[in-house]
Amino acid sequence: MKKFCSLFAMYLFLNIAVQAQDFPPGFVDPYPLLEAASEEINERNFHCVTFSGAGYSGPVGQVYENAPNVDWERIPMTNYTRTINWETATSIETFDREPGLNPASWKYGLGWMGGTPTQQHTRQTFIVNGDTAWAIDGNEAPVSASAEDAERFQLDIWLNPPGFLKAARMPGANPKAFWRWEQIEMGRDGNVVNLTKMHVVAITVLGKYRVDATINPQNQIQRIHVMVNEPALGDFNIEQESTNQQQFGDVKWPTNWHSHQGWDDNFQFASESTGHNAYGGVFPNVQPNVCADEVPVPTNLQPSPRPDPEIVVTEEIADGVYMLGGGPANSYMVEFKDWVAVFEAPINERRSLAVIEEVVKLAPNKPIRWLINSHIHFDVIGGLRTYLHIGSTIVTQRKNIAMLNRDVLNYRTEYIDPDITSMWPPTELAEGYNYEAINENFVITDNERILRVYYVQPLDHVQGMLMAYLPEEKIAFQADLFNTHEPPPDEPTDAMQTFFNQIQRMSLDVETIAPVFGKPVPYSEFIEAMGDGARMCETIISGGAIGMVPCESVGH
Repeated sequence: MKKFCSLFAMYLFLNIAVQAQDFPPGFVDPYPLLEAASEEINERNFHCVTFSGAGYSGPVGQVYENAPNVDWERIPMTNYTRTINWETATSIETFDREPGLNPASWKYGLGWMGGTPTQQHTRQTFIVNGDTAWAIDGNEAPVSASAEDAERFQLDIWLNPPGFLKAARMPGANPKAFWRWEQIEMGRDGNVVNLTKMHVVAITVLGKYRVDATINPQNQIQRIHVMVNEPALGDFNIEQESTNQQQFGDVKWPTNWHSHQGWDDNFQFASESTGHNAYGGVFPNVQPNVCADEVPVPTNLQPSPRPDPEIVVTEEIADGVYMLGGGPANSYMVEFKDWVAVFEAPINERRSLAVIEEVVKLAPNKPIRWLINSHIHFDVIGGLRTYLHIGSTIVTQRKNIAMLNRDVLNYRTEYIDPDITSMWPPTELAEGYNYEAINENFVITDNERILRVYYVQPLDHVQGMLMAYLPEEKIAFQADLFNTHEPPPDEPTDAMQTFFNQIQRMSLDVETIAPVFGKPVPYSEFIEAMGDGARMCETIISGGAIGMVPCESVGH
């Protein structure tokens, strides 16, 4: 018996030692953690959920000013209802939102793409079924999401406690687990009130996304984190925070939600764009295991409004001046004797590489010496790293430099969809002449052609806005000040009025407006869209200076 006990003890020791070797230092067995979290909410009996309430979403990427701890603008979503079915991998989401905002095809605004048709109706619907996702604006025909958006919609199905646990059992999930101490946070999670040991389980979802869930000592999943690709910033942080977990029948579901899109770190010294809450709300009406059996893909599904970014359609609008269109947004090329200047690098690297190839065809052996960046919204800076990589100097307003230098024009490694700069960074990235920070006025010239770049005075849309102007050709290049991809608004916007004021203030003789979003149009169309806002009067504006202001502001 003593011999048997000794052998058995040795067996247990060796077995424990072998098991311990399966997990390197710092890691633990993920399966007991997953099972405990599953039992806490009775996840195996949780097949689908319908919940409703009121929330908000934000125009991610439409930053107004470079400052830490600035949330994306909170746009109310009322009459909100969502149904998630994990067994069929489907989701139906409906809510009311003020019309005139960004198109339904960009869910919650990741990228907040300009230039595509804006929301026309209050009621909004987002649906995903497997690899296919679509949106419905009011009662209009359903419109498909782009492939990139559809993949994010699908990913979002699993970014909740039951969804994560089910995804962890899927083939290829390959769970890993570790632990860490978390200190008190400034009220973010609600449950962390002291130094607490938390466990984290990380899995792979959809074969590419590294998703991790933080599990508290009560075996509750309170935070789910994933990195996605955002062209302007590369790997982009998304965190789903869920609190106030409650019992509904025999399962549990959290009624309070908020999502960070961008780093949630008020004092993070490595980034300028931090602390952005992009989605949240209180959704107290919960119906577990209430959902439709099927969510069929519509037979009349309309194509995505976003054109192929690699298709470049060239149009010469003046001698040596080209619109590089055909995609979701335009760039403009101005040819000089020995080099080229390009206005705007929108969308992403794919788009910019296609545009650069077209520039090379139009102006062989002429380097792209200058890239003029209008402002720092994500939809117009997705290609800046591409131009930096080929040796262009980025011309931008000085207010944009801190954010661009720290968050965009950098050496950071990208994992989700690495770009050319991440994989093969030029050594000149930090040492070369990579940007020109301007204040009011910058001139690009070869003593034969002049291209002027102007700072547009502060406006509600964004700070640090630039426009460009060719005085000989009388062409004004601009982004988001007057878009022509859809009919003009009934009343001139703040951006339109600011653009008009700038033209008057600088005494520019404009005949053609060349927008990033839409086709070039005669200046007369802009004046017609301005209506009474185009009536300007000369008056004293400050310090005795004479300036032009709208007539109604001085009583005319």
